[in-house]
Amino acid sequence: MDQSIAMGALFTAFHLKVKAIAALTESGSTALWMSRLNCGVPIYALTTRTPTRYRCSLLRDTYPLIVNYTGTDREELLAESENVLLRAGLVKEGDLIVLTIGEPIGKAGGTNTLKIVKVGEHPRP
Repeated sequence: MDQSIAMGALFTAFHLKVKAIAALTESGSTALWMSRLNCGVPIYALTTRTPTRYRCSLLRDTYPLIVNYTGTDREELLAESENVLLRAGLVKEGDLIVLTIGEPIGKAGGTNTLKIVKVGEHPRP
């Protein structure tokens, strides 16, 4: 399932001309699947784990970023992920991005959701 989500994210990013792909990842596997094909869109591997950040730094067109989040609320995590990208100057309000995430939150190997988001439409915590 995670490979299908990764390929769906690449297809969506290419056809909708999105600004970025944000893969919320514990292990880095989803970012790895996406980095194998070049869709012309940067992949940001958002993780809470330092070893995963190091692993993702070796992947093509993939830029790892640390997300400081310890809860289990999906919408809060998505909003915090947007904030990380905004604070880093990688996206701006109104940009279209693709997010991938797995539930339950915090468990590796379960990417099962792809979401297309216009930056700034999530309420900020």
